[in-house]
Amino acid sequence: MEAWRAHDLLWLDGPPDGASLPAWCDAVWLQAAPLVVRRASSAPGRIPVGLRGRLRSERHGFEIDAAAVVRRVAPEMLAHVPLPGVSCAALDALREVAPLLDATGWAWGPTGGVGFALASGLPVLRADSDLDLVLRIAAPPDAAQAGALRTIAATVTACRLDLQIDTGSGGFAYAEWAAGRGKVLLKTDHGPVLTATPWEMA
Repeated sequence: MEAWRAHDLLWLDGPPDGASLPAWCDAVWLQAAPLVVRRASSAPGRIPVGLRGRLRSERHGFEIDAAAVVRRVAPEMLAHVPLPGVSCAALDALREVAPLLDATGWAWGPTGGVGFALASGLPVLRADSDLDLVLRIAAPPDAAQAGALRTIAATVTACRLDLQIDTGSGGFAYAEWAAGRGKVLLKTDHGPVLTATPWEMA
């Protein structure tokens, strides 16, 4: 099985061994719902994951055996899948912003509820759902690229946009970086780091 990254969606060959699951997670949901890779440290051969339910309050983190993974879907694999014909501001915003994201040349994809729904077909999206996106940017953007990012952020007005920049060694919120605060909170597999140089963190 290929390597995994934060936000990847994983399916297993059966119920997770040894995991204590919450009461809201029934067998039917567990069979249909993918697990979301989390940023956390783990032992070799183990993957930190999160399970999401039908409600916003239903979230549960645990670890799984990497050998049990039978399918992996990365966010960038969902960038151009057919969108469901439901009325949802987040999906409308994705349709509008996708060409701008493509034009950057960076790998990108939907995460959060939109990515989960596109990968699984499960009805988790609501009228007020956010649009969560990840952009793979391995080096600091130049002036033109920074302008493209500003345009992307300004284009999404129908819903809340959570645009995460993945540097390869961690991820941070674009909004923090764009605000010019000097430092951003870089989420890594070994915990969050407040840094002014997120692309230099190894």
